[in-house]
Amino acid sequence: MTAAARSRLLLRAFLLVAGVDLVCVLAGADLGHLIAKPLLMPLLAAYAASRGAPKLLLAALLFGWGGDVFLLPDADWAFLVGMGSFAVGHVCYLTLFGRRRAPALLGPGYAVVLVGAVALLWPDLPAELRIPVAGYSLLLAAMAYRAGALGPLAGAGGALFLLSDTLIATDIAEWPQLPASGFWVMSTYIAAQYLLTAGILAAPRDPGRTGTG
Repeated sequence: MTAAARSRLLLRAFLLVAGVDLVCVLAGADLGHLIAKPLLMPLLAAYAASRGAPKLLLAALLFGWGGDVFLLPDADWAFLVGMGSFAVGHVCYLTLFGRRRAPALLGPGYAVVLVGAVALLWPDLPAELRIPVAGYSLLLAAMAYRAGALGPLAGAGGALFLLSDTLIATDIAEWPQLPASGFWVMSTYIAAQYLLTAGILAAPRDPGRTGTG
């Protein structure tokens, strides 16, 4: 099998598992979701590796896998560990983005979204989660903003990541939820990680960065 054929096969496997997971979420098939969700990021990372992805992208996806796994149990400690794993993934993304310049207008926009979301959610979050969620939100917003430096694909991925995690935060704050809220959380998250991956793979390597694979 050629390298190109292997890449196509891995991408199709990722998309198939993503479709299965979303159907399971919509159908309330918890066992199917428990099986499919942990397969998503390893498959996406394998696809990225087959395309010669930078090591930091693979690390970001695998820390995303850690977040996926720890967010499956309904427990505060698992949520904090999962959020920490995602946070390390965001640091990997930020390091990978290097010194590229994001569109200037994105900065104030993300700052307004960050401050507004944290201010609105703060009173309704459990007291022990307020500081961790605020710190994580700052890191996530920075990643989403800097993703725009790689172009529209990665920029859209960063925005969808922020949207997905904001939906999770509103659930933790016990705000009214959209119908099929789990579907919207997972669909925006899957799209976010794929678009970030696609944008990074399509972007020219930053000459100011070395040792990223």
